[in-house]
Amino acid sequence: MANETLNFKDNARLGRVVTVDTSRVLISVEEHQQMTSIAVGNLIAIQGRTASEYLIGIIERVTRSISEKLLLEEISNEGEIPLGESQDDFIKAVLIGTYKAVDGSLSNTFKRGADCFPQIDRDCFHISGSNLQLFMNLLSANVKENERLTLGHFMADETAVAIANGDKFFQRHAAILGSTGSGKSWSVALILERAAALKAANLIVFDMHGEYSTLCEGKNAIAQQYRIAGPGDLDGSDERSLFIPYWLLNREEMLALILDRSDDNAPNQAARFTEHVRALKEQTLNKEERNDVLETFTVDSPIPYSIELLLDRLDKDNSEMVPKEGGSGTKQGPWYSKLSRFMGRMKAKIDDRRCGFMFQPPVECNSYEWLENMLSKLFSASESEKGIKIIDFSEVPSDVLPIVTGVLARLLYNIQFWMDKDSRHPLTIICDEAHLYLPVRDSAEAAEKRALEAFERIAKEGRKYGVSLLVVSQRPSDVSRTILSQCNNFLVLRLTNDQDQSVVKRLLPESMVGITDILPLLDLGEALLLGDSILLPTRIKLAKPHIAPESATRQFWSDWANREPQPNAVSNAVEALRRQVRS
Repeated sequence: MANETLNFKDNARLGRVVTVDTSRVLISVEEHQQMTSIAVGNLIAIQGRTASEYLIGIIERVTRSISEKLLLEEISNEGEIPLGESQDDFIKAVLIGTYKAVDGSLSNTFKRGADCFPQIDRDCFHISGSNLQLFMNLLSANVKENERLTLGHFMADETAVAIANGDKFFQRHAAILGSTGSGKSWSVALILERAAALKAANLIVFDMHGEYSTLCEGKNAIAQQYRIAGPGDLDGSDERSLFIPYWLLNREEMLALILDRSDDNAPNQAARFTEHVRALKEQTLNKEERNDVLETFTVDSPIPYSIELLLDRLDKDNSEMVPKEGGSGTKQGPWYSKLSRFMGRMKAKIDDRRCGFMFQPPVECNSYEWLENMLSKLFSASESEKGIKIIDFSEVPSDVLPIVTGVLARLLYNIQFWMDKDSRHPLTIICDEAHLYLPVRDSAEAAEKRALEAFERIAKEGRKYGVSLLVVSQRPSDVSRTILSQCNNFLVLRLTNDQDQSVVKRLLPESMVGITDILPLLDLGEALLLGDSILLPTRIKLAKPHIAPESATRQFWSDWANREPQPNAVSNAVEALRRQVRS
């Protein structure tokens, strides 16, 4: 097969080129019987400049028009000219690449883009049968063995394996988009399985619903599991519990949580907060004798400090009385009673056990060495340690979710940024349910904007420092335009919402837009694979992962027919709700 080339016989000929523009061609189908064997999405080959060169296109429209014509050759004796039917068949196709049977010293090459425009009257052929099999296999053969990411098989030819270029898929960010129930979670699980087979994969999954926990269980586990500590984990006894202590938040992130920008005293509150936090971090550095850090640290540097001491300092400002001029008596200080509401909001966050992972961490989380130890776990990637880390965010309150994801993403990026370039090990962050914390900027609240800043920086600059994003969402219309526009690869499953389809179409070149018309018709597990990682934008059937995530849709009708509710289910759930601990 490797030495075979596309070989078209007369019965594969469709017709000839009649119209050409920059990216599309119109073919007049002269072999009318061929109209029953072609369909939208099929591939065609147009004869190029030489006998060994073909321009490859995807059919996006098939039309047949019937019109009346004068049959001049059948004029009757009375001089009447009868009418007959005229059948005109046309194919409209978008040009996607160039195939060469011989290309210098190479043979059987395909590259994206047309080397030249097709000429009028050039023959056009339907790529089918053995030619289709050869061509689809050629797409996979173009990917080097060590770069192969096997995803399933091509719908155009089920014998041909759909292989993407793994380097290109992750280098410039990617997105998996699809309506609920279309197979997004299975797609993520499949990609994680493929990555787990590598020597030192390094991926972190932001798991919003805890559905990827199955990948961390049993002897065939492929990932390590962590979870953001819930109210029942605050003693720190569970090694899987992950804390994000308040001192990891930078100034803007902390203020987004506790500062009311509409408060007349907001500028004063922000100023005192900033001054005291910097002073407390300086105290820590002096205590740790970190003189080198003392010279260059900023208020945003991740240095532990005591939030109780911060409150004490703010309370002192808020109630301070200062001597009057002339020394007779006292008067209210410059911050008197201006920090009360700010302190109240801070105390409310500190006392909220749902936010205990941030404001009530174990004592060891406030040590200077803790951050290094925590990040070393998240960056672990070796044959002895599973390099895929799944972080369960399911117990994080929705109002602080954007801040928490943003802080983690910012930390991961900053570590790569400040790491010696020869020591960097590539890292991909998988953003599950991205619409929950990466909204369109125009509709984002203060906390969400802080998260967007972190992720948008990764989207724009992460490639330089070995950090990429894999964005997963059922509502692409609700996801940051900046982040999606930086994605160069898309695995798009069924999308039924017009707004979501429009977002995908806007992200693609104009010549590719027609391919997306099939999105609402895709079956479960079918997807369009588009982007740098594959030469041909194509429809594929995704392989099933060996370990399925816990994302299967409940079978309502079947469960109603065959199961009864468990007797203690409600009482157990009520107590879990009260304890704020999920089983």
